[in-house]
Amino acid sequence: MLLGSTKFEVNVSVPLVLEYEDAAKRLLGEIPLTEHDVDDILNYICKVANHWKIFYLWRPFLTDPKDEMVLELAVTARCDAIVTYNKADFPGVEIFGLRVLTAKEFLQEIGELP
Repeated sequence: MLLGSTKFEVNVSVPLVLEYEDAAKRLLGEIPLTEHDVDDILNYICKVANHWKIFYLWRPFLTDPKDEMVLELAVTARCDAIVTYNKADFPGVEIFGLRVLTAKEFLQEIGELP
């Protein structure tokens, strides 16, 4: 398992964890996880992640407010990249020194995929 390894760091904020919880629990019944499973996964992510408080907002920069919280966290945590399946949701974030990668691109970059 890579989560919790030294290959990369995970960063979270309270608003982002709440969004993850809401999104995952909306999928219950469509995914092979129970509510308890979702809670356990989120608890583990919170355990291994760096926790950040967001003190500023420059919204709107992106079109989706839920993506804004990801961008704010990435800037606050001084991340190198945002990993997402929807790269088109993060246009222009390069001005913050961020790259946008798909999960496959990220795993290739850290040597987990050829």
